[in-house]
Amino acid sequence: MYALYSLLTAAGMLLLSPYFLIRGLIHGKYLSNIPERLGWRFPPELRAREFLGKREKSIWIHAVSVGEVLAVLPLAQQLKKRLPQRRLVISTTTVTGQKLARERMAFADAVFYFPLDWRGPVRRALAAAGAKAVIIVETEIWPNFLRECRRAEVPVIFVNGRISEHSFRGYRRALAYSADALTGFLKRVLSDATLFLMQSEEDAARLIALGGASERVVVAGNIKYDLAEPGESALSAWLEAELSRSNRGPVIVAGSVLANEEVPVLRAFADVESEYPRALLILAPRKPEQFDTAAALIAESGRKLLRRRGLTLNGAGSAELAEPGNVFLLDSIGELAGLYRLADTVFVGGSLVPGGGHNILEPAAFGKVPIYGPSMENFREISGKFLAAGAAIQVKNWEDLGAAWRGILAEPERASRMGASARELVARNRGATERVLGQIERAAGLEWGER
Repeated sequence: MYALYSLLTAAGMLLLSPYFLIRGLIHGKYLSNIPERLGWRFPPELRAREFLGKREKSIWIHAVSVGEVLAVLPLAQQLKKRLPQRRLVISTTTVTGQKLARERMAFADAVFYFPLDWRGPVRRALAAAGAKAVIIVETEIWPNFLRECRRAEVPVIFVNGRISEHSFRGYRRALAYSADALTGFLKRVLSDATLFLMQSEEDAARLIALGGASERVVVAGNIKYDLAEPGESALSAWLEAELSRSNRGPVIVAGSVLANEEVPVLRAFADVESEYPRALLILAPRKPEQFDTAAALIAESGRKLLRRRGLTLNGAGSAELAEPGNVFLLDSIGELAGLYRLADTVFVGGSLVPGGGHNILEPAAFGKVPIYGPSMENFREISGKFLAAGAAIQVKNWEDLGAAWRGILAEPERASRMGASARELVARNRGATERVLGQIERAAGLEWGER
């Protein structure tokens, strides 16, 4: 079955190679990291060294993209603090995740790309990293990687594991269509992992139903609640000064906006502008390939545009920001969370379209009321807690979004009350990182302070 899996993934890569080639040439993605993902070339700092006659062993954390990098940051910091003499290496799958990991995890000994899930690339990556243990954020299940880790006696621990309802249905459908031929294979793959630390009881039950051994599945909570509140950045300081100088406001931050959400967000903002003509919208697309499209859509809406990448932040004032009717396009990665502090009201994207939603904890940590659309499958538990506590607003469409923004702006006491509930909910659910650290220590045979 492993041979068939490898053959099918290779065939898929071959069929998709024209797509990746075109995307790589247009956006500068994929092509540059292929040698690394195939295990032909690694950053020199990744390779394990000899120390006192012994080969150094590392803790390897894999975080797919931006969301996972941000989620695992406090855990990675604690691991480096508690194991200061052990190497900490970070892998990502996406270019944006790689960039953010290099910026936010400068304390790591190496940042590199996760290998393609074939035996050769996986073995070469494991040899280069010299892993003592591998920590995978959420639930990226790669059969060959898990198999090779087991053979090399490297424990693999999944942290912040989750299986959405949509993913669970997909797994069950695949198992049924295969007449349960895949059931044994999936069970064998899951048995190669040492431990699954899941976000909720529901996530744990779904994993066990798919074949995970119950003794290896533990509910540890959601480490995203332990996010560190972003400090003041050069951009947030500049923008705060400019807002005061130009008397712009209220400020609306629409973060992690996916393709096809830009137009609904702009329409909802127009609804707000009818009452607040000096309002400013900060629009933050989720992916870099959306930046130019978003800029074009803003221009098509008849608005002026101020782009983050054109700013020097040298202390000079911005005439464009002072003019009402324009939109600030945050065409950068890693700066969104700190700007929620400046918001009077927010929108968390990936939710007005079938995107599964994005992290509402970032604005909530600043006491901002998260507003989001109907698609929150990836954050169902968190969303449910916030709605039950009266700490969030869920909308169906752009008309509802505009009305929700206007309602928050028109009722500051209600906004303050809901925002305080949101902040308190974040504070109350902190602590998963400490529980996860304890489980990692036991499962990986580590002792804090050891080499």
